[in-house]
Amino acid sequence: MRKLLLIKHAMPEIKPEVTAKLWTLSDFGRKQSTALAKQLKPYELKTIIASEEPKAAQTGEIIAKSLGVDFFLAPGLLEHDRSGGPFFASPAEFEQAVKQLFAQPDLLTWGNETAWQARDRFAKALKGVLGQHPKGNLAVVAHGTVITLLLAQHNDIDAFEFWRRFKLASFVEISLPDFKLCEVRVLDKEMNFVRQVYR
Repeated sequence: MRKLLLIKHAMPEIKPEVTAKLWTLSDFGRKQSTALAKQLKPYELKTIIASEEPKAAQTGEIIAKSLGVDFFLAPGLLEHDRSGGPFFASPAEFEQAVKQLFAQPDLLTWGNETAWQARDRFAKALKGVLGQHPKGNLAVVAHGTVITLLLAQHNDIDAFEFWRRFKLASFVEISLPDFKLCEVRVLDKEMNFVRQVYR
């Protein structure tokens, strides 16, 4: 059975003066990406596709190079569009903004997209990628919020709670064509992947 992995990008270098969609990977993020590649080797991936945002693109490129597979960027896989919004120095304030986004998905609570607009744009781009790469296992490197929104549409999960536990450089395996969640592997502080199964 063909497998699709959705990967949350690795740790970026956070620069408050730069919009988040332009952030690049930190040194630690590059180490996380290498750890990800080792974890993904058993999946025998044929291709790595990534969001055009630098932090996701660099994560994907490191993985693809480590595994010796093809690597491409694809439009539309970007994170929820938060450009023009405030920078939340406090993690609690950032979490509250995301919680409100999930709680009111049809309202423009933050940035330039509603949650549902971001989800639908991401889903359309993902289906396009799947159509362009119809064979073999595939991994897509993208972003936590849009991945969570897509999963919540097709699975019985609490979107905000899932998002909170879906840490940087983690990934999910989902079934096709129904986008059902098979499992989650979350990278912890010790660079170990903790396996969580969802049925």
